[in-house]
Amino acid sequence: MEYAVYALEQTLLLMENWMQQLKSRIRNTQRIQVDADVYEPILYRLTSTEEQRAFEAWLSSHPDVAVLDTLHNQLKELMKIQHPAERLSDQQIEELIEKHLDHIPEVQYGVWVYYPWRHCLIHILDEDEFIQVRTNRNLYKITPEEQRILSTKKIGIIGLSVGQSVALTLAMERTFGELRIADFDRLEITNLNRLRTSLTSLGLRKTVIVAREIKEIDPYLKIVCYPDGVTLNNINQFLLDGGKLDLLVDECDSVDIKIQARVKAKAYGIPVVMETSDRGLIDVERFDIDKALPILHGLVDEEEVKQIAWDKITPEQRMQLVMRIVDGTHLSERMKMSIGQIGKTINTWPQLASSVVAGGAHLASIIRLILLGRIRDSFRLYFDIEDRIQERTMVY
Repeated sequence: MEYAVYALEQTLLLMENWMQQLKSRIRNTQRIQVDADVYEPILYRLTSTEEQRAFEAWLSSHPDVAVLDTLHNQLKELMKIQHPAERLSDQQIEELIEKHLDHIPEVQYGVWVYYPWRHCLIHILDEDEFIQVRTNRNLYKITPEEQRILSTKKIGIIGLSVGQSVALTLAMERTFGELRIADFDRLEITNLNRLRTSLTSLGLRKTVIVAREIKEIDPYLKIVCYPDGVTLNNINQFLLDGGKLDLLVDECDSVDIKIQARVKAKAYGIPVVMETSDRGLIDVERFDIDKALPILHGLVDEEEVKQIAWDKITPEQRMQLVMRIVDGTHLSERMKMSIGQIGKTINTWPQLASSVVAGGAHLASIIRLILLGRIRDSFRLYFDIEDRIQERTMVY
């Protein structure tokens, strides 16, 4: 009996020691995470003695930084795409690289990019050559002139569930020059059924997660984060600061912001697109072409919603507005069933990764076509895979 008590006491002491160590490490982690909102990498161009000295000083103060230098392979890619009609030998490629560098040491060529959140330093081509290589496989689905036009466009995204998939697809295709992203939320485990990120991102702002991923794809793209989301107080800033948006993507859950964003976009002549991730529903509203266009295709009365006191609206009234916006009679049967369970067995409506990722891709394609002038009308349509499968079954 005495031994059992002694063993229990020792176990409790050990557990207490573990807890103290864990608390200490958590405090240390919190101190490290003062940079938790950082999403901009640091760029070093070693084109002058002053910059070289600054870089050397930085490097000596970061002895444990991970370094990835594949610049030579990037130069090989550059030579190949600059001579597409030739079958270059390895020796010819090396000769072209030597000529291209023009006596500049490789270590000084291009840009060294430091990602603080990864504690990693990467050597890449400078902006023009980087873009040339990175967008080469876009040709000629996107022509060089179209790529240039897209690089001047400003896009805003409110809400980063479907919005994350849209943002990443736009970034991969380089469909913008500036992207403004807004979401007040931080990552929770329930988000991981549809957001592409890892457990290491838990607790981070969704804006930071998306911005970091884009910057890791392309550090030269301009990202502006609104970590408090879009509100009635900052919506004008979101739409106009730094130049008026060329297109607004609405993927927010807030009904009042969904409506007010359209009222403002209509006043400023900004087109709005939305993907609802049920039956692949997509809306396009061309307020840039027709400012008399009713918001949400007339499914809600603009004058009526202007009179709503949003701070006093009941959950039932809010849901009625949502049903009018999505035209509830056309929801999928599974979504109708889910809505009936809200507040009973579930907290809110469901979203699946397959729908979110597909919706992001569809919307990104439509955005590109709008910005290039290949779509000029307003519409609502469905990309419903289940409907298409049923049609195929009926045909065959």
